[in-house]
Formats: sequence, C-alpha cells, structure tokens
Amino acid sequence: MARERFGRCRIPQQKQTGGLVQIVDAALASAASRSGEHLACRAGCSQCCHGVFEIAALDAARLRDGLAVADAAVSTRVRERVVSAQAKLGPFYPGDVSTGILTGTAEEIELFEEWAHAEPCPALDPETQTCDLYEHRPILCRTFGPPILNDPEDREAGLAICELCFTDATDEDIAGAEMDSSFRGLQEEAEAEYEANNPGAGPTIVAYAFRDVAR
Repeated sequence: MARERFGRCRIPQQKQTGGLVQIVDAALASAASRSGEHLACRAGCSQCCHGVFEIAALDAARLRDGLAVADAAVSTRVRERVVSAQAKLGPFYPGDVSTGILTGTAEEIELFEEWAHAEPCPALDPETQTCDLYEHRPILCRTFGPPILNDPEDREAGLAICELCFTDATDEDIAGAEMDSSFRGLQEEAEAEYEANNPGAGPTIVAYAFRDVAR
C-alpha cells in the first residue's frame, strides 16, 4: 500500500456534531493506543500547527464556540493572534476576506498553502506550543498523526501519516495502527447540514474562522 507523508497537518451547532466529535476522538484514542512509541504526537509538538489548510464551515463554527467560552486571557491572546494573521495573510488570501470563505481555484489555494506553510495557527500558544482551543479544534487536527486512509473508498490511495511518526515502523506496525475512518460519511453529512442551515457559509482557514475579530 502506498504511504504518503505530510510535514504539516493539511460543533454547539447541531446534535450530530457532538456525536461526530465523540466518534472521531474515540477512533483517535484507539489508533494512538495501537501506535505505541511510533506516534510522536505530544503536547508541545506543534509542527502540524504551522501552515494554513482548508477547514469546513462546521469546523469554523466549532472554533468560534471555543473562543466564546474561553477565559478572558485566552480569548484576548487568540484574538490578537487572529488580527495579526489576517493582516499578514489577507493580501494573498484566495477568498473573500470579508466573509472568510475560500473562493479561489484549487491551484490558487495550493499556492497559498505553500506560501504560508510556516504560518503558525492563531490558536497555537507560542510559549507552550499547545492549542488554546484544543477541545474545539477542527476534525483534521483530530485525525492528523496516526495512519489514516487518504480516501476511505479507495485503499489504493494510501495512508496519510505525519512525517514525524512511524519513522522506523514496519508495514505491519502501520497497518495495525490505522485509524478507523468510517466516520467520514457522518462528517460529510454534518458539514452539508450545517451549510444548508447557514446560507453563505463555506470552507475557510482557521485565521478566517473568526471573521469578525479584525473588524
């Protein structure tokens, strides 16, 4: 099986969202327990917290929920980093900076992601190198690290694995630690339901999930 490695890790909105997060977190916990020392993910390891990547509107809503319930000091720090990130990324953002929605072509978005590959996530605390909105982080952040299918419907598409993990693992080690990706159908349904119930919502990046912060 092909193995693809990535250097970066490219709701209370609905009842379904809470169930989705719970299922994904359980799948991650299971994969982590089977990964053993091959999984390098630890508090303070933040390589996957650098670089921009597309998130669903539902992910963005969950992040806003997290900011809304964060204590004042954390909220202030995150908001300051959001303003700084939007100022830096805005001139090159392949989307509508007023709504935060990505509207560029796949090529434009890919070029933007390559240009901003070292940009820290606004939710990342630069001192502790941990996520200030960890419990509300996007689904991609919850699944990055252990082996997981790039395409649940096509095993030939291979597995995505953080480049820091499983560096000396055998194919058997990797296969044994594969994360259950059967939640993808539920994820797609929840994301589609959120967009249907929130006209104008669309994919974005973390810095623009908080679209009103800098205005």
